[in-house]
Parts: sequence; structure tokens; C-alpha cells
Amino acid sequence: MNKAFQLSPRDVFVHRWLFHIAVAKFQLKQDAEGLDFLLRSIEANRTYAVAHFALAARLALLGSREKAHAAARAGLAINPSYTIRRVRNHIQSDNPTYLANRERFYEGLRLAGIPEG
Repeated sequence: MNKAFQLSPRDVFVHRWLFHIAVAKFQLKQDAEGLDFLLRSIEANRTYAVAHFALAARLALLGSREKAHAAARAGLAINPSYTIRRVRNHIQSDNPTYLANRERFYEGLRLAGIPEG
């Protein structure tokens, strides 16, 4: 990752790279590390709504409900049509581990106050 940032320090998609690193950390159940990458993703592009929703879910799962609700509100301000149902419609794998982690993500979204849809 550091090499990539050295090669392209002004990459306009850095927020997406940071987001995907966070998702990988969450798949490995390294939530605290993933939070750092999500915060960096949001810092790089505050209008990337999906990072706000992921942050909301992870904060909720870690027990930081007030911060989770704030992150959910920030995401919904950018994308008010975001719902858990819409997320469920975009499953990218049938791998059992991936699906189990998705269920964990949905639960975090619920706890953060994201509508079911």
C-alpha cells in the first residue's frame, strides 16, 4: 500500500483504495485497523457515502452507538436512498465466509439506524 501511495500520491481514487483495505480488514475481523482506513477514506473524500455507511456499521458493532448514528446520518445526507435491502441486492460472492461477514455488516447497519428498505 505504501508503495502505491509513493507511486501515485495524488491518486483521485485514493479514497476507494483506503475503503477496500478497510473492507479487507473487516473480512479478517480486524475492525479497529479497518476503522483507521475508513477514517482516512472519508478524509480523502467526504462525499464517498459508502465509507460513511461502513464506518457506521463498524462503530455500531464495536459498541459506539452515538458515533455510529452520526456516521449513518452523514452517509444518508449524501445518499438518502441507501437501505439494507439495496446492499443485500449487490452480493458479490457465494463464499460462506464472505456471506457470514455480510450478515455481520447488515447487523451493524441496523444498529447504526440504516433503514431496512
